[in-house]
Amino acid sequence: MEKINVLLTRSLPMDAPKQSQPFSTVLADNNRMLHDIYTDCKDVMFREFSIGDTTDAFVVYIDGLVNVELLDQHVIRPLLELPAEASGDITSERLASILTLSLVLEHDALEDAIACLSNGCGLLVIDGMKQGISIGLAKWEKRSIEEPGAEAVVRGPREGFTETISVNTAMIRRKIKTPSLKMVPYYLGRHTRTEVLISFIDGIAEPSLIEEVRERIESIDIDGILESGYIEGLIEDNPFSPFPQIQVTERPDVVSASLLEGRVAILVDGTPFVLIAPATLFTMLQSPEDYYQRFLIGTFIRWLRYLFFIITLILPSLYVAIMTFHQEMVPTSLLLSIAKSREDIPFPALVEALLMEISFEALREAGVRLPRQVGAAVSIVGALVIGQAATSAGLVSAPMVMVVAITGIASFMMPQYSSGIAIRMLRFPIMVLSGMLGLLGLMLGVIVVVIHLCSLRSVGIPYLQPLAPMKGSELKDVLVRAPIWMMRTRPYLSKKAPNKTRVADGQKPGPPQGNESP
Repeated sequence: MEKINVLLTRSLPMDAPKQSQPFSTVLADNNRMLHDIYTDCKDVMFREFSIGDTTDAFVVYIDGLVNVELLDQHVIRPLLELPAEASGDITSERLASILTLSLVLEHDALEDAIACLSNGCGLLVIDGMKQGISIGLAKWEKRSIEEPGAEAVVRGPREGFTETISVNTAMIRRKIKTPSLKMVPYYLGRHTRTEVLISFIDGIAEPSLIEEVRERIESIDIDGILESGYIEGLIEDNPFSPFPQIQVTERPDVVSASLLEGRVAILVDGTPFVLIAPATLFTMLQSPEDYYQRFLIGTFIRWLRYLFFIITLILPSLYVAIMTFHQEMVPTSLLLSIAKSREDIPFPALVEALLMEISFEALREAGVRLPRQVGAAVSIVGALVIGQAATSAGLVSAPMVMVVAITGIASFMMPQYSSGIAIRMLRFPIMVLSGMLGLLGLMLGVIVVVIHLCSLRSVGIPYLQPLAPMKGSELKDVLVRAPIWMMRTRPYLSKKAPNKTRVADGQKPGPPQGNESP
C-alpha cells in the first residue's frame, strides 16, 4: 500500500504542501472537505447511505469514468444488506472480505484518494474510519484497436496503439512476455496528472540510459501533459534542431523491437504515439517492413530510401544552382530544350522554385487537414491543375514542375513523418544559398547540415551513430539489411550494456546438422 501511495504522489508540483491532508474520523468533515474540493463539478456524484442501518457512509465517483452498475452491485448493495449486528465496527480487513472486487486500496491522505478518483476509481468513506477506500471500477469509452493511420503497413501486424494506456501496455505485453519487461509509472502535470510510463527490459537496457531518461522525466514540472509531444519537447537534447531526436511511433511491433535492442519507450496516457529513446538518423530512415521482407529486398528498399532522402534535400537546389550559374554542366541538347521552355518565364530559377515548392507544401498540408474522403483527391487534383495552369500561364517552366514533382514523391518515402518535415523545411534555406552562390552555396548548406547532425545527441547517444563515430560491426544494419541470423549483437548504445547478444552463435538457415536431406 505504501508503494502505491508513493507512485500516486510522484511528481507533485514544487509548490505542493509538504504534509498531505489526512482523512477525519468524522464523516461530516470528510463530506464537507470533498464538497469544497469539487465545488461546481456537476459530474462528481455523491451517494449517501447507511451500512446495516447503523453506520453512515457515502460513495464519491465521477460520472462517465466509473462503471455505475458494478458500483451498485459489488459495493453499495453488499453494504446495505449487511446485518446490523455485523456493521457496528467496520474495518479495512472486514471490507476486503465484503467487497467482491480485486482492486481495493486504502488511503490515509486525501490527495492520494483524489488522484485515484480522477483515474476512474470510486471512493468509499465510512464514519469512524480514518481512511478512504478507493475501489477500482474504471470504465470509459475508448477507441478500438485499428491499423495505424500515420504508418502504413505493407507486411506485419495491422494493429496500432490507442489513446488508452492500459490497452497499449497490454499490446506490448502480448509480444514481450518476460517479467523483465518493466513499466515504471509517473504522474505529470499539476492539473492533468497524466500517467506516463517508462518501459524497458531489465538486463538488456543499459542502467545509465534508464537513469538518464528517468531523471529527465522527473525534472518535468508543468501544468499539464496532453500529448507525448509535450514530453518530447521537454526531454530532448537540442530543442532548436529541426531534426527529431526521439523516435515516435504508434506501432506495437516497432516499440517491441526497440525494447529488444536495449532502448527505452515512453508511453503517455491519452495518445497513441509512443516515444522511443535514443534515436539516430538511421532509425528514422528504417521501416519495420525492412526486417519482415527478405534481406535482399530490404536492402534494396533501404538504398532506394537513402537515395530519395538525398534527392528530397538537394534536387531543387541543384536545379536552381545549375540553371543560374553553371549552365555549362548541362548537355547542349538538354540545355536548349530547357532554355526553350523558360524563354517566356518572367522569374529567375530561384523565384520559380520557391513559388512551386511553397505551393506544393500548401497543397500537401491542405490534403492532411481536409476530411480523409476528399483530402487525397484535393491534393492530387490541385497539384495537377495548378501545375498545368502555371505552365500554360508562363509562370513556371515544365522542367521545374517535374523537379518539384520528383522531390515531392521522394519526400513521401520517409518512414518517419517528423524527420520528413525536417528535410522538407531545410530545402528552402539550401535553395536560397544555391540561388545566391550556385554549387558553392549548395555545398555550404549541405556541410552545415552535416555538421549539425554530427553535433546532435539523443539522450547522450550520437545522432549519426554508427557512422560517426564509426562502428563497423553495426554497418550491416545501416548500409545494408543483413540476414537476421547475421545480426548477432544489439546496436551499440553503451560499453556497459549488460547483454549484447541477441542471436545465438551457429544460428543459420537450413535443416539442423545431421538432418540434411539426401
